[in-house]
Amino acid sequence: MTEAVTDRTTSIRRATPADAEAVLQLFDDAIAWFVRIGNDGQWGREPFSSQQRQVDRVTGWCGEPGAWVAEHPEAGVCGALVLGEATDYVPPATEPELYVKVLIGSRDPRAKGTGRGLLAFADDQALAAGVDLLRVDCYAGGTGDLVRFYEACGYTRTDSFTVGAWPGQVLARRLDR
Repeated sequence: MTEAVTDRTTSIRRATPADAEAVLQLFDDAIAWFVRIGNDGQWGREPFSSQQRQVDRVTGWCGEPGAWVAEHPEAGVCGALVLGEATDYVPPATEPELYVKVLIGSRDPRAKGTGRGLLAFADDQALAAGVDLLRVDCYAGGTGDLVRFYEACGYTRTDSFTVGAWPGQVLARRLDR
């Protein structure tokens, strides 16, 4: 299945474990950027590609049935989305849902809008599955920009949580049929 994301040249396809290296690079680039701007609370300071636990985690995500990557003909893999069930550290949904487990976009300017495009794709996947509710959780520390990003994409804050000292926020989006 392929769909346009940000323009007619960016497409979405199912991810495979072979995409793990490219997705790890997206995380590494984001972490490097966070370190540069002094916001290392989300994922720390070390590249995911240097942590075997994270390499295994990303490889596993890329093999899940709800894993997708966005590709740009010049920028390559410029985003990843993993849809599925909620993580165990958030309150369970009270109705059927589709959970955004992972969303990452490239820092490459050619990929601008990929995150929003992948969230729109998630909307389409939920509607195709007959589900009206999408939820996502994210880092709620730092400047709060990530929470505001999801709110700008139509999500509403629901539950706050912490994992150790890591502050998180669950957000939900109800779809119209």
